Amino acid sequence: MSGWRARLVGLLGGERLPEGFAGRLDAQERVLATATVSGGGPLVVSTYGLWLPEGRRVGWHLVSKATWGGGALSVIEAEESGEAGDAVLLRDLPPRRLPLAEPGAVPEVVHKRVTGSIRSRHRRELPGGGAWFVQRAVPGRDGMVLQVRPDPGADVDAVRRVAVEVARKLKEARG
Repeated sequence: MSGWRARLVGLLGGERLPEGFAGRLDAQERVLATATVSGGGPLVVSTYGLWLPEGRRVGWHLVSKATWGGGALSVIEAEESGEAGDAVLLRDLPPRRLPLAEPGAVPEVVHKRVTGSIRSRHRRELPGGGAWFVQRAVPGRDGMVLQVRPDPGADVDAVRRVAVEVARKLKEARG
């Protein structure tokens, strides 16, 4: 679907769910783009996240990275691995490659949604490695979440201590 047509469809209420979609959209969730994974079922891009062919949604705040190349969308999903005060610690899962014969608007819309969920990001070097501190909007919720993604090998206790302090300062700054 061309860019202008995708925007028009979005303004008119979004695309239709493809046949074989195994998920269940929330009441306020809209479909923005769809594609079929070669040999694997429908991929649905919504206002709340990326619906994988098995009918499981990955919220935009849990997509660490998404790239398009070689006819495939590669997605790195994060999972929450703990808390540090008001911050959430994340761990990246292995990349998932989703080949799309006819991607349509999917790559563009995914890119906009992932980058659009990020409000700020900062890298901090710590013992044994470093960590990314990212403030992100969470679809369907008011406010933001501070996510902290330590590098492999980073001292998690040091990361946790810094994350608690950063989250506290952010909360004070918001009033």
